[in-house]
Amino acid sequence: MSSSLYSLRWEAGELVLLDQTKLPGSITYIRCSTCEQVAAAIKVLAVRGAPAIGVAAAYGMVLALQEGLSRNLTGKELADFFDEEGRKLDAARPTAVNLSWAVKVMTDLFHHTDEKSVLSVLTEKAMAMEEEDKRLCDGMADNGAHLFEERKHLRILTHCNTGALATCGIGTAFGVIYRLHERGQIDCVYADETRPLLQGARLTGTELMANHIPCRLISDNMAAYVMAHEHIDAVIVGADRIASNGDSANKIGTYGLSILAAYHHIPFYIVAPFSTFDFSISSGKEIKIEERDPEEVRSFHGVYDAPKDIPVLNPAFDVAPHELITGIITEKGVLTPPYDAAIKKYERSLQL
Repeated sequence: MSSSLYSLRWEAGELVLLDQTKLPGSITYIRCSTCEQVAAAIKVLAVRGAPAIGVAAAYGMVLALQEGLSRNLTGKELADFFDEEGRKLDAARPTAVNLSWAVKVMTDLFHHTDEKSVLSVLTEKAMAMEEEDKRLCDGMADNGAHLFEERKHLRILTHCNTGALATCGIGTAFGVIYRLHERGQIDCVYADETRPLLQGARLTGTELMANHIPCRLISDNMAAYVMAHEHIDAVIVGADRIASNGDSANKIGTYGLSILAAYHHIPFYIVAPFSTFDFSISSGKEIKIEERDPEEVRSFHGVYDAPKDIPVLNPAFDVAPHELITGIITEKGVLTPPYDAAIKKYERSLQL
């Protein structure tokens, strides 16, 4: 990709994060030397996007271990400190399963590794997860682009941000779009601005322009009009948690898009890697939806566009029901209904 921005980088024992709350106005990086700092960055959305959150969490656990060792903790004291830091990190955001998945992977590895080598083992694991995410993005991009093979002049609608800023690679849903653009198949990408924090406008808009992908920015409430009048070929979005029946939680507004797409007979695709699937839950009813600060709706960058004391409802995510999802694009292929069977088969393939 031509964009020089990256979501995160491990440098000299610290995690460097792009502060995505400042885009596109300024490019600022945050250096995290503690797990607590990583948790704070995840909570305020300085780093966001399910895959990037997972990798950031893995490095956050390395930082937790480094801090414990710097305090000369050993044995049970070190383990207790490490586990507690993991619990705090896991609580930073409740909906994106990649966060809890990464914390669990690193915690399990810690408890099965000799103390003398545990720091190097955990660091290597976090680095491997970063590299794996890049490969997963390429796999999803190829599998998604294959759905539109030999089609030209595609018009795609997307929501929130799922590109290099949300992952360590070229992205999930954005990766599919980027691959189609590489092949000369994109006529226009319509990007929802994604209220209330405008990830579509600020982040996806930045990535689309940086990669010279033909695009138009729309406000969220224009999606129905665009579907009715702009000949949209597909809606392609990411996910933060996918249940065993295919119900998919993603940035608030995705549920509405799935309904609109069904009404207009437009294919609706979810793009996500294995780490976004929660095989332990049977449906989206079990997904905890994060409720965020009401100030995000009342104001933007400190400027109020509503009464300062007006009550606010601010769910960060909603759930697109599996019945409205045409396909779930993964690194191993495209899952199609019936999702109960398709996801069970997919889960088994991950264990081989």
